[in-house]
Amino acid sequence: MTLPFELQQLRVFKAISSERNFTKAAKKLYISQPCVSQQLRSLEKRLGVILVVRDTFELELTAAGKIFLPYVERILALCEESCRSLNDLFYGERGDFKVGGDMLVGTYLVPEILRLVLKTHPEVRLKLRYGPTRFLMEKVIEGIIDLAVVCGDIPQDLTNELDIIRFVEDEFLLIAAKSDPSTSQYRTIINKEDLYNLNFIMLPSNCVIRKDLSKMLETENIDINKLNTAMQFDSIEDVKTSVALGSGVAFLPSSVLEKELALESIRIIDIRGLTINRTVSIITPLNCKKSKVIEAFCEELLLLKSDFFFEEL
Repeated sequence: MTLPFELQQLRVFKAISSERNFTKAAKKLYISQPCVSQQLRSLEKRLGVILVVRDTFELELTAAGKIFLPYVERILALCEESCRSLNDLFYGERGDFKVGGDMLVGTYLVPEILRLVLKTHPEVRLKLRYGPTRFLMEKVIEGIIDLAVVCGDIPQDLTNELDIIRFVEDEFLLIAAKSDPSTSQYRTIINKEDLYNLNFIMLPSNCVIRKDLSKMLETENIDINKLNTAMQFDSIEDVKTSVALGSGVAFLPSSVLEKELALESIRIIDIRGLTINRTVSIITPLNCKKSKVIEAFCEELLLLKSDFFFEEL
């Protein structure tokens, strides 16, 4: 079926109906007044009806024009909505937003940010994918993931293909129970050599957090394998619970300790002359325009810095 009108004719008719004047309608549409008159005559001819009464000082709609106007407004609104939807999809305002994170940031940090982003971008479907840093970087390069948040060292062979923002330092803290008699003698600060006198609760040796901790302690001439491991758990939550119960001390990133520190179920023991951090980085495709959702994600991450991290880059 061939429609008896064009979109420009509908725009002209809508402008005339709102302005009730050919000259004002022309100015509103940035076209000439004769063009407005010609478009209206062509529309009326193709429809076979008169839409506008012209023999009055102020233009008025005929009965046919009044019936036709609501449909014109709906047609033009749908056209604008369709263009906005396609534009939103291109710039990330709707559709899938795929975020990657390692098990640490994916569990403790990213879900909170996604929850906040969803409030301002309800049309977006948020998806989270876990994995090690190299895996996530490769998926960003392939376009399978829009953005990744990773901790620790970044493989140098992939850096030239990505936009990497080294965002914040996630400090490893030595934590103990609020009232642990085995550490009470140290109060709030100890020396490096005192670490060998403490009972540690550890994550498995093949855990990424444990590996990162081992590397950082090694640079300070501290051998993690010589520390007294009293217990070992597979999950961070089990480690935190055991520490809070007074079963020993543990090194954990500040990003996983927000709740415990707020509730004061644990305390921090400072180590004289020792600060161990690992960098949290945001990874996006190289030379790619950032969508509004990615910008919102980064903004929320900025706002959460003080809640999750101790030191900013």
